[in-house]
Amino acid sequence: MSETLVERPLPGVAVIRLNRPDARNALNQAVREQLAAHFTELSSDWQVRCIVLTGGDQVFAAGADIRDMAERGAMEMFQRQTHRLWAAIAQCPKPVIAAVNGFALGGGCELAMHADLIVAGEGASFGQPEVRVGIMPGAGGTQRLTRAVGKFQAMRMLLTGLPVKASEALRMGLASEVVADDQVQSRALELAELIAGMPPLAVMQIKEVLLAGQDASLDTALMLERKAFQLLFDSADQKEGMRAFLEKRKPTYSGN
Repeated sequence: MSETLVERPLPGVAVIRLNRPDARNALNQAVREQLAAHFTELSSDWQVRCIVLTGGDQVFAAGADIRDMAERGAMEMFQRQTHRLWAAIAQCPKPVIAAVNGFALGGGCELAMHADLIVAGEGASFGQPEVRVGIMPGAGGTQRLTRAVGKFQAMRMLLTGLPVKASEALRMGLASEVVADDQVQSRALELAELIAGMPPLAVMQIKEVLLAGQDASLDTALMLERKAFQLLFDSADQKEGMRAFLEKRKPTYSGN
């Protein structure tokens, strides 16, 4: 049985599902390689306009596979080049929604933070407990977490290894929405369907400019925004969207 599954439940929507229930979806090397392959493929598939990433309705991902790392040396870890696998997710041009039930710990929390929206169940918990086993986050946990929640909240989570519940994650800025546990998957699909119905070029430009602008000066970020805004006026979807608005009808976006 594959350790990850890809489904196409709705037009324009792909779901990538972690499928290691016996290991609480722990991220071993095979899972990372499969995730990278799926994201690479879906990134270039113009039929896909939004991606939902989930571990199912019990657990998102309880962290890295400790059994797979416990006796490794520094050179072995270096030679794995796992940052290249994570890059396939980080560089995905399509919006990614993480649907989080249960644990999102360690590598699982880092995986969720690679998404653009996080829909969490009320019983979900997020944490970076690596310090408890003598290491530290290695897939963006110190950097993405700080950018999401700020220095002091990030330090509390990273230095103690203590998790936070979904309600606190929402207050901190580590989740987009919190819903009942049994509504997480359906809500993520609902948002994905909504986004998939938007003009794809505009959606991808919004994601690209927002992410690029985070680490740029305000003047540079505003320049990126302005250029992308202007560029979209050469798209067929801009003409369709504005004409449909004026004609009081529903637009049909082609991605051109």
